[in-house]
Amino acid sequence: MILVTGGAGFIGANFVLDWLADCDEPVINLDKLTYAGNLHNLASVEGVARHLFVQGDIGDRALVAGLLAKHRPRAVINFAAESHVDRSIHGPEDFIQTNVVGTFHFLEEIRAYWNAMEGMEKAEFRFLHVSTDEVYGSLGPHDDAFTETTAYAPNSPYSASKAASDHLVRAYHHTYGLPVLTTNCSNNYGPYQFPEKLIPLVMMNAVAGKPLPIYGDGLNVRDWLYVGDHCSAIRAVLSAGQAGEVYNIGGRNEKTNIDVVKTICTMLDALHPASPVTPHEKLITYVKDRAGHDRRYAIDARKIERELGWRPQETFETGIRKTVAWYLANPDWVANVATGEYRHWVEKQYGSQA
Repeated sequence: MILVTGGAGFIGANFVLDWLADCDEPVINLDKLTYAGNLHNLASVEGVARHLFVQGDIGDRALVAGLLAKHRPRAVINFAAESHVDRSIHGPEDFIQTNVVGTFHFLEEIRAYWNAMEGMEKAEFRFLHVSTDEVYGSLGPHDDAFTETTAYAPNSPYSASKAASDHLVRAYHHTYGLPVLTTNCSNNYGPYQFPEKLIPLVMMNAVAGKPLPIYGDGLNVRDWLYVGDHCSAIRAVLSAGQAGEVYNIGGRNEKTNIDVVKTICTMLDALHPASPVTPHEKLITYVKDRAGHDRRYAIDARKIERELGWRPQETFETGIRKTVAWYLANPDWVANVATGEYRHWVEKQYGSQA
């Protein structure tokens, strides 16, 4: 049995669904169900005996201790985090509380659980911490991509809080011997992504004939990783990664934000010509840039490719086509997440231009 935290969010839910589809090992899924946690993401496994959902906080030490003692997981995969830069700019405290304080309390309970183990159970236990490339800071247009030894230089409250959690995980390995694994991934996209992020936000607005807000000049560069590829990479690290090591996970797909948006618009012109406004590129609207907006991220994933034999299976073109098709095929899911709270956030972030 494994314990997954944050398993009702975007990446966590995709991981849980993939895991249950690919193997018979049960999953305990612990999620606080904040705004981005959505049980509709897990509707297809409702009633499946191998999936136990528990609503709760990784910082709730009594709850975590009870789950560990009762279910005896052989591994823990930690997706739980506040994860959106824009929200961290407006309200950094939640990010410190969850990503730093919550991770600390969680690690303390994991350490106590592991220390009480013996023999092979203890030797084979793993704690896998899922993090982000944003901890490395920003790159210039010709800089080499981030490697696992790139110095941390976080530039937002979000990335600073994730950097702090990464450091805690590293310290618990080097100080206490806890068998940890850390992954730092590039920008994920795919099914079930909460529509505050670029790709689902553009999808929703374009189909509704609303403006497509693009920060600054739209030339910020990200490496785009299809979420299914990310999930397969995490499974590879959990299976064969070396305790104490860090593995960067990237999609080999560097794209500017404006290129991503124009690609989606072109696909929608063909797949959804009934939108109120076509061609969809007419909806592109440039808005004031985000405070401290990092210019470029790029991942060097040669370590995981070389040591674990993992490579992404999707190009950006194949992955974005799957993603656009999924959102078009699931209007009920989209309508469910576009709640009053979400609309309030969009208006606060982009004003009348969204």
